[in-house]
Amino acid sequence: MTAAEIVRFALRGLTANKLRSALTTLGILIGVAAVILLVAVGEGSSQRIRENIQRLGANTLTVLPSTTGGGPGRMPGGYRGGERAGPRTQARDLTLEDAQALADPARAPSVKSVSPVVTAPGQTAAYEGASHSIGQLVGTHPGYFAASNKPVAKGTYFFNDDVLAARKVIVLGRTVAENLFGTVDPIGKQITVSGVPFTVVGVLKESGSSGFQDADDLAIAPLSAVQQSLTGFGPLGQILVQAKSADAVDSAQQEIAQVLNERHGITNGATPDYRILNQAALQETVSEAANTFTVLLGAVAAISLIVGGIGITNIMLVTVTERTREIGIRKAIGAPNRAILGQFLAEATVLSLLGGLLGVAVAVIGAQFTIAGVKPVIVPGSIVLALGVSVAIGLFFGAYPADRAARLRPIEALRFE
Repeated sequence: MTAAEIVRFALRGLTANKLRSALTTLGILIGVAAVILLVAVGEGSSQRIRENIQRLGANTLTVLPSTTGGGPGRMPGGYRGGERAGPRTQARDLTLEDAQALADPARAPSVKSVSPVVTAPGQTAAYEGASHSIGQLVGTHPGYFAASNKPVAKGTYFFNDDVLAARKVIVLGRTVAENLFGTVDPIGKQITVSGVPFTVVGVLKESGSSGFQDADDLAIAPLSAVQQSLTGFGPLGQILVQAKSADAVDSAQQEIAQVLNERHGITNGATPDYRILNQAALQETVSEAANTFTVLLGAVAAISLIVGGIGITNIMLVTVTERTREIGIRKAIGAPNRAILGQFLAEATVLSLLGGLLGVAVAVIGAQFTIAGVKPVIVPGSIVLALGVSVAIGLFFGAYPADRAARLRPIEALRFE
């Protein structure tokens, strides 16, 4: 028999029981679609995380306070290396003076700008009867806009004079502006933030959502005005430092550590009471973690492909049993074993290939929608891999039933009831 005849007999066998063939195809369809979609979700999540990190720029460093660390201290009962040594002193907060020291070009020549930051959570803004709970209210210096990659789309940002004079001016994110003003131009209008009047001087360019957090639901005001009116003159939440270039990031990080160690009394290898986040290093680490996450998602989804392959084995075994007399007749009139083997292998392969193609179509359609807050990004390699695996599964799991059919003895097959 020719290959065309084998395929024709295989298709005829599949169409003889359409419901069974459809159910078998469904198992492969679900497996292939699951693999492609879950990998797409993982890739979409990875891209979203990378985009969020890139918004801060590759030459940005974030200094955060740490609850541990500090200079060496002495208390009764502590020993180190046979000598009496107590635990470290209480960790120091980040202060405005720390930020000013980091901005000194003589002490940190690789630093371009330094932006001390405080946040005022739970603030409600109001304008002529409309109100909105601001997701994040930031008090900082003008350098924050460039360091955090938050350009102004309308109006302007505030300046150093506004910080020095503690002027109550504010720049709104797109979400805050739309909720308070709708289609009205907010520039020059006065809003109240928890009862404190602020004048809107600018609206930020839209950033888009960040997972479950709206990156445009924020407002930025001069640090002195926020501290004076909303938070009080307490410690800083963080210090955002912009290096002069991406190549100067490592140097800037070393200079920051040297300045803060000196100011906080961190000596003799003591644990620092601050943390420095390097955006470039963080992006590399997150990318590696996201790739691992994507692979794990694909591996979990691949289990459904194996389940579909087991379904092919079961269905083909049932098919061989039902068509035992047909096999006996074909072998009695001279059909060789390879023709029988080829027919049932072809049936299993066609089922898995058809299921794979339909699974690809379902995955591509499903990727047009947001899943769990993430816009899936189809990875072409996952389509090729899923289709290849689906065909391989058809061959592998169809091999046993096909071999069993080919080994049937004609006399025994013809006697089968």
